[in-house]
Formats: sequence, structure tokens, C-alpha cells
Amino acid sequence: MGKGKKPQRIGILTAGGDCPGINAAIRGVGKTAIVKYGMEVIGISDGFTGLINKEYVQLTESSLSGILTLGGTILGTSREKPFKNNNKNKKEISKSALITEHYEQLGLDCLVCIGGNGTLKTAYMLAEEGLNVVGIPKTIDNDVWGTDVTFGFDSAVNIATEAIDRLHSTANSHKRIMVIEIMGHNAGWLALYSGIAGGGDVILIPEIPYDENVIKDYLLKRAKENKPYSIVVVAEGIKIPSKEKSPGSYLARRINEMTGLETRETVLGYIQRGGSPSPMDRILASRFGATAANMIADREYGRMVAQKNCEITSVPLKEVAGKTRMVEKNNSLVKRALEMGTCFGN
Repeated sequence: MGKGKKPQRIGILTAGGDCPGINAAIRGVGKTAIVKYGMEVIGISDGFTGLINKEYVQLTESSLSGILTLGGTILGTSREKPFKNNNKNKKEISKSALITEHYEQLGLDCLVCIGGNGTLKTAYMLAEEGLNVVGIPKTIDNDVWGTDVTFGFDSAVNIATEAIDRLHSTANSHKRIMVIEIMGHNAGWLALYSGIAGGGDVILIPEIPYDENVIKDYLLKRAKENKPYSIVVVAEGIKIPSKEKSPGSYLARRINEMTGLETRETVLGYIQRGGSPSPMDRILASRFGATAANMIADREYGRMVAQKNCEITSVPLKEVAGKTRMVEKNNSLVKRALEMGTCFGN
């Protein structure tokens, strides 16, 4: 920074669902910005709501200490979508206009948006409105376009895998089929990875259409081969009849009806999003955060930090917005699992 040059002032917000590693990312951005560049760092409260209502706190090196291992987010979060119904009431200033106004009033040089697909789409739209924005991808779903992995995913895989591990002993003791429903929204990454890591016999993901009869025949074959139990891992986004609410309960009922074998379901739910981040997520979030600060120093705006082929890089937010990263049809992990006898219902 040149003599007499005003230090950059940046804002950080976290939006969408919480996941392990957000605080590590906040710390990565903030500490790098403060220690390396002497920037001023403002923490925006509760996602985009905080910019709409102008609610924020000053972040210092001291306030960023001790948060690396914490789950959740010290800034709070919300699912506010400022561009939704933006011009519903012409007499009132739109939410996006309020965000722009408060961004300028706070004297921000850049806004760091930490979030998943919805957050990054909003970040792109704000960039189109003229704001300097840098995005950081986080989600347990691992479904953000443009990056090989998001932080939060590894922690969630660990949690889901541990749950599947524990179901093995119960299933074996009672000679049951156990169905476990895994989060992941409309993508199957979390169910695929935890299912394989946990030794799931059947893994159902949204990207691979399933046939109930294939599942029935597979489970009956296992029973005839004196395999005393089976584990069925089900992604929450698989297709089920519209009147049904839960894939896990639906599949458990259908399997019981079709096979006559005792079947129980477990819905893991929000426990997958909570708690302290795994070491890998702490490292990835820290790398993402530090890279975001470096990008801001270099005036590389309108981009999202990403990991590509094990290297940290960045991609234009324009390429990310509105897209979802799904499990590919030729995914090598699916191929290897099929070769080992895992059933995907097709």
C-alpha cells in the first residue's frame, strides 16, 4: 500500500444454510486482509438481511481468534433473496437498491459472499448492479458449479458415514434392512460418498433413475445368499410419488411390502450440517478465505474462489450463477462401486 493511500475496506457476509467451516473461511479472509494488507474488515450480520438493514460489526484480528474450530457462523445467516419480488411495491425502495446504498454508505471496496448456489447467484446479480463482489463456495451438498469441492462437504461425509457405520451393528443384530436418508438437496454427492465410505449395499441418488423391482430383486438375492442384513442409502432428492413426503420412509415401506423383510428407516437430517469442521474443511475454508483476500488486493472482482485439480483458483461468478453441479453419468466412483457389487437401482 502506497504512502497516504487509504486501506481497502471490505465486508463479509454468510448466507443460506449453515455448514461446518464457515468460521474458518471468515477467519481466512479477515486475518489475511488485516495482517497482510492492513485492510478494514466489516462483518455483515445475518446474510443479505444485514446489508438491507445496515447491521454489521467491525472485525479485528482479536475477534477472529479462536473461531477456526467453531461450527455455525459468528456472523449469523439468513435465506434472504433480495432480488426476489424486487419491484413488488414501486413506492418502496427495492432490497437490492438498499444493499447498494448501504454498501456505498459503509464505504466498502468489496463484498465477500460466503454461501451456496443461491448466495452465489445473488452475488453475481449484485456484481451486475456494479458492486465489487468475491464469492466463496460453501455447502454440504457439494453442488456448486465451477469448483471440484466445497468446504462443509467433507465434514458432512464424515458425519453421515459414522451414522451408517452405527446402523450396520443394529441391522446385523436384528437381521433387518436399514434405510438411511441423507441430505444433499437435488445432488447425490453426499449420499454417494458416505454410502460408499459406509459400505452401503444400495445407494440411490437423484442423477441415476431407479427401478423398485431392481432393488427388490437385489435385496432378496442377498437374503437368499445368507447375507443377514442390508444397508440402503437414499439421497433426499430422489424422485418419489408426489403424495409422499420422505424418500426414506417411502422406500422403507415399499421394500417391506415387496420383500416381506423387516425394514426400518432413519432420517439423519440437520445433524449433518452441525458441529466442528473436519481438519480437511478447516484447511480448505482457510485457503479459500485467504485467496479471497488476495483477490481483493489484486482487484479481481466478480469471481468465485474455487478448487480445480487440487489447485486453488477462481472462476467468473457469471459462469457459476444459476447452475448446479450434479454427479456425472460416467462418474468413476459410481463405476468402481458397481464393480464391487453396489446396487444403484438401475
